[in-house]
Amino acid sequence: MKTGPALIQEIDQTLTATPTLWWLGHAGFVIRFAHITFYVDACLSREGALLSSADVTHADMFLATHAHAGHLDAPSLVTMLQGSKRAKVILPKSAADGANAQGIPFPRMTTTDADLRVEFFKDNLYGRVYSVPSAHPELDRTPIGGYPYLGYLIRFGRWTIYHPGDCVYYEGLADRLRPYTVSVALLPIGGKNFSINDAAQLTADIGAKWIVPMHYEGTQMENDFLSHMLGHRPYQKFKVLQRGEKWTVPEE
Repeated sequence: MKTGPALIQEIDQTLTATPTLWWLGHAGFVIRFAHITFYVDACLSREGALLSSADVTHADMFLATHAHAGHLDAPSLVTMLQGSKRAKVILPKSAADGANAQGIPFPRMTTTDADLRVEFFKDNLYGRVYSVPSAHPELDRTPIGGYPYLGYLIRFGRWTIYHPGDCVYYEGLADRLRPYTVSVALLPIGGKNFSINDAAQLTADIGAKWIVPMHYEGTQMENDFLSHMLGHRPYQKFKVLQRGEKWTVPEE
């Protein structure tokens, strides 16, 4: 597990046929497919962050699931956008004005809402980002602003990674997700997010190959997750990541 420039170098040198992930802590992830690099909810201004925002000059896209500072970290995003000249930020349309007030230029944003798709092309590679509502703890939709909390389905080839940001289970969520054939579900557990049982059940309901817990603090929650999965979900594949750990999704 690496930090700082060594972690950046590891990301840049990773070329795999399936997506590779690094957990940055909290809800932050780097997702790499071939030579495409996406950052999701990367909060690098937090104490103890694995990366300095000034180190990030290689990003192709930044994604923020909602406007809260632990997910849309404007101070680090401003710096990362300066370093990654061609990258934009995908964010809910209701978050755009607040992000601009914190220094993120409108031309560097791509706003989205539930049931919309953002397409990304780089050389001969193609990625898509679909959006579904997240409940935090309610859906909170407004006619003009849309859904302020979004989950993203990031699709490369036949692999789809689901990242809901902050979310609790709500009626109809599994129905929204099932058509996307999720490969890896990155699910926030504990606190004001999914219970461990709800996260595991959602994973089963949508037929996701893997569940990866995130957005939790402390070893007790990690141990509770492990106990639940081993004791109650013996056939469900899961991966518990450490901060900065590299994990390449296994080829099926």
